[in-house]
Amino acid sequence: MVFATPGEALARARRVLAERPPPLHASVAHQVVGIWQRDFGDLRLALRHLRRARDLAARADSPEREADVLATLGVALVHAGRTRQGMDALGRGVERGTGHTRARVLFRRAYAWWVLGRHKEALEDVRRAIPVLRQAGDVIWTARALTLRATVHLALGAVERADADFTAAEALWDTTGQEHDKADAVESRGLAAFRAGDVPAALRLLDEAEERYAKLGTPTFMLSIRRCEVLMSAGLAAEALAEADAAIKVLDEIGGQSTRKAELLLAAARAARLAGDPQTAMARAGLAVRLFAGQHRAWWEAHARLVLIGARHAAGRRSGRLVAAAAAVAGQLTALGAPAAPEASLLAGRIALDLGRAAEAERHLAVAARSRRGGPPLARMTGWAAQALRARAAGSARGVLEACRRGLDVLDDHRMTLGASELRARATAQGAELAALAQEASLVSGGPRRLLVWSERWRATALSAPPTRPPADPALLSGMTAYREIAARAEEARMEGRPVPALEREQRRLEREIRSRTLHMRGEAPGDGDRFDVGALLRHLGDDVTLVELAVLDGRVQVLLCGRGRVRRFEAGLLAAAESEAEHVQAGLRRLAHPGAEARLPLVEAAGRRLEELLLGPAAGHLGSGPVVVVPPGRLHRVPWALLPSLRERVLSVSPSASSWLRAKRTAAPSGGGQVLVRGPGLATGGAEVPELADRYGEATVLEHGDATVPRVLAELDGAGLAHIAAHGAFRADGPMFSSLRMADGPLIVHDFERLDRSPYRIILSCCDTARFATVGADELLGLVTALLPLGTAGVVACSAPVNDAAVVPLMLALHKGLGAGLSLAESLRDARAALPGDAVHQATGWAFTAFGAA
Repeated sequence: MVFATPGEALARARRVLAERPPPLHASVAHQVVGIWQRDFGDLRLALRHLRRARDLAARADSPEREADVLATLGVALVHAGRTRQGMDALGRGVERGTGHTRARVLFRRAYAWWVLGRHKEALEDVRRAIPVLRQAGDVIWTARALTLRATVHLALGAVERADADFTAAEALWDTTGQEHDKADAVESRGLAAFRAGDVPAALRLLDEAEERYAKLGTPTFMLSIRRCEVLMSAGLAAEALAEADAAIKVLDEIGGQSTRKAELLLAAARAARLAGDPQTAMARAGLAVRLFAGQHRAWWEAHARLVLIGARHAAGRRSGRLVAAAAAVAGQLTALGAPAAPEASLLAGRIALDLGRAAEAERHLAVAARSRRGGPPLARMTGWAAQALRARAAGSARGVLEACRRGLDVLDDHRMTLGASELRARATAQGAELAALAQEASLVSGGPRRLLVWSERWRATALSAPPTRPPADPALLSGMTAYREIAARAEEARMEGRPVPALEREQRRLEREIRSRTLHMRGEAPGDGDRFDVGALLRHLGDDVTLVELAVLDGRVQVLLCGRGRVRRFEAGLLAAAESEAEHVQAGLRRLAHPGAEARLPLVEAAGRRLEELLLGPAAGHLGSGPVVVVPPGRLHRVPWALLPSLRERVLSVSPSASSWLRAKRTAAPSGGGQVLVRGPGLATGGAEVPELADRYGEATVLEHGDATVPRVLAELDGAGLAHIAAHGAFRADGPMFSSLRMADGPLIVHDFERLDRSPYRIILSCCDTARFATVGADELLGLVTALLPLGTAGVVACSAPVNDAAVVPLMLALHKGLGAGLSLAESLRDARAALPGDAVHQATGWAFTAFGAA
């Protein structure tokens, strides 16, 4: 019962012991308590009960009972880090048991071998156990043995063999009532899905396993380790680190398994390394190495050493000793049959390159490069990264570009299996190095055109195809409705000065549930075969429009001017300086939104001049006189481009990528798409422009007051030609997919927009902070605007800062006047700025709004 209903099993065992049973029965009861404490509680208590169970079995003169307890005790000792004692106890159990009992002991010794990373021995023991268990008709233990064998196969990279065993085990579990084992089987299938490259299925199965464990009231440390691995592969390293650290804290509080703590520390170290925190990675990995060494777990110790060396390298350490250490770990991992061996060889090669040891680097990189031909996507990525570094060391720009192209193609295929736009964006982090290597090679050998192609190759790729629409999942839909209601109640309570902690806790819980279900979506779109075409871009730009793409190489901005049939390159300032200046500008705009800050206007204008020098440099004098499209890197999307002197009087639009602008340019307006005007609650002006616009457009659909609910607004936005939304906007840096516009029934969030079949052709967001984005992955953006662009919207006007509500009204009315005259959004916004009064508040309001796209 202890793996079917653990709590009930523990209670019954305690009742048996309270009745002073004979030694045989007491041995069983103490063993049950020991198993419960071993897996779900205090390991020290577990060892006490299991030793008592062993002694009672000996008094009962039952060799079979003694063999069974010795097996359980051996596993507990291994988990406590007393490896030699544990394996001795398991060996005595094999000797004492016979037949069916001996097969069960062999299974548990195989499990202990797996924990220790001794996969050959684990497979041998489980191979001997399975036929005996099958012959005895022992369904439960046969299913456990098949699950274990599948898990060992996964550790060795044999995904197909693992899948066959998991399938056979699942068929057996369906005939039993072993709820904990069933949850474990679902968890294992999640691991198998991950190893096969299906991240959404892995997340879904791990969440299902967690729900099953929660019903049983059992901790889930192994599940946390596996979820960390999946989260890291999906680009969610910070979340993986938080999960691992939280699990370690719980484990320490209950005195849990030392083996699990070491594995969690390793997961935390990997996550910290990927999250760009080498100091935390070194601390966690160093402790993991010591624990694994003390537990005699060579497989695990080698993996922890790999992370430790990688963290030291990331922290700036370079030495021959570090190269030797990485090479030694690569040799260990190869001997152990670990799939991570190429990663260690790549690391050794990197450090050797840093030290100028070309011959040594080539030796290690050649070994790592072999993995490019097969295996899971990230293993092939490792191989292509190694091949690119080999080519760069050999001075072959062509070889670098070919390796980068092949590696990014692998990652493209992997990304498109992900349905959630957030996962697609974050997964690009894996390709950042390849993209940077290709840009560097292009700059050296290929000229501006090639640099443009490679700048586009890995920029805003999440926008290249619409995200998979969220499923018509009743639980997801009801969760989103509940989220809106709770968020609306919390906002109302804040305005009334009432406490909101309970509402905020429930809101966070619902956010986690919505996000979790959204991440389960599997991608439906094939990889984007429509590669960026410089010729097509130049043809659409013609002789009038100039597209300015900003690339960043070695921390410096490279300006690519595209137009009039050619691409030219100019070098500007340092990215870090531009980012710092942009933050000062944003702070200045926030202050200018309030009357009385006029004295800051010259300071903001001066900052605009400094920004132009840093971002455009000499290119500012070569822009021509026509419209300009700016394509900045993700980290510069908050720049108010209209503030830059050379852009201030121009028709100006911004796009996440040149490819995105080209798609917007080719997007046709929907036939019969009408106008939709939305007025949300709580605006200082009451959305004063909306009634005037309603009079101007005549037949427009107007949603305001109680009609401006999320379901109604979404229904009207779908397929509209023009939408204007006046509402409070909120950007969520901690959760960009929950950035929102406030409607009558609560927030309209990014996840809601992704339910549209086709978003409005043009949309004007007369709201604060709607043009703010979270920069994730290699060069990806998450926010309200980027949710709309892949769904059919060709043009957006949005705001990158808090603005003065009253000053927004004349800007919006002037903007729509231009649209009524047949102008584009960018042309209308230019004219609307010019029509504003010259005071600081109105000027700052005009600069804060940006036109995105090409409509």
